[in-house]
Amino acid sequence: MNEESNILLSVEDLRTYFYTYRGVVKAVDGVSFQIKKGEIVGLIGESGCGKSVTGSSILRLVEKPGKIVGGRIIFENEDLLEKNQDEMRQLRGGKISMVFQDPMSSLNPVFNVGDQIIESIRKHKRIDKGEAKAQALEILDKVKIPNPAKIMKRYPHELSGGMAQRVIIAISIACEPRLIIADEATSALDATIQAQILRLIQELNSKLGTSVLMVTHDFGVLAQVCDSAIVMYAGNLIERGPTENILKNPLHPYTRGLIDAIPRLTKDQKKLNTISGTVPDLIDTPPVCLFNTRCEFAETQCFQNKPSLIEAEKGHWAACFLMQ
Repeated sequence: MNEESNILLSVEDLRTYFYTYRGVVKAVDGVSFQIKKGEIVGLIGESGCGKSVTGSSILRLVEKPGKIVGGRIIFENEDLLEKNQDEMRQLRGGKISMVFQDPMSSLNPVFNVGDQIIESIRKHKRIDKGEAKAQALEILDKVKIPNPAKIMKRYPHELSGGMAQRVIIAISIACEPRLIIADEATSALDATIQAQILRLIQELNSKLGTSVLMVTHDFGVLAQVCDSAIVMYAGNLIERGPTENILKNPLHPYTRGLIDAIPRLTKDQKKLNTISGTVPDLIDTPPVCLFNTRCEFAETQCFQNKPSLIEAEKGHWAACFLMQ
């Protein structure tokens, strides 16, 4: 299989802006990346960097005053930005699914678990209710929910956080999607349940060959499950490459700062490392390096021009003038 035929999703120069009374917020400003078939990709960055908007843009779920103003989203050789709303509704939950941070906001409180899974299956498959119910039981078993027949009859408020998230994952894989976008899918869970959900995602990826885009702010999640990583800052993609390379040899000063800020259980660490300054206002941002005021290596050109992504080592790219 050649490299091009192995690409499931290709995001090219994606720009998603929000038009507010204060001005234009460039939430996603020229982001490009690819996801291979069967690959788990981590999209990481601090709150407000544009990672969730990127995930929503792929499924065209950006709400007003947000608007995708440019770029292409190529999925299985088709541009999703050229599809109409009916075509997108058929694609959502069918070929691409999304798992949100709060499972309770994704489940309908007036329908039991079984009805919600069955509805999802029948929306995309032409089968009767009995067959859909059998498939729902099988899917709940796949996500390691004990006594699926009993859970099928329960309502969302009767489930724990971890159980509800498993149900959401069950719904997301009900139609065997090619891609799952997991938007902070484990951040609201305690450490033990988080580890179980991450193992579940890995198993589903391995058994079903489903590609996954893990939107997260947690480098632990990145290290545990992701094959490659994308680092975002202030609406821009500033580094991408194999996860191991990024964790062991971060090229961009921002990525290095994030990794250095991770607490370590060592006696010699007397205080937490931090990145000085604050994230810039994304209203009408100029075409310069937006990390310039927080970077110890900033030079004149960082305040005058926007760096392009440069391949510093095989498969490892960074948008920084230090690479030039």
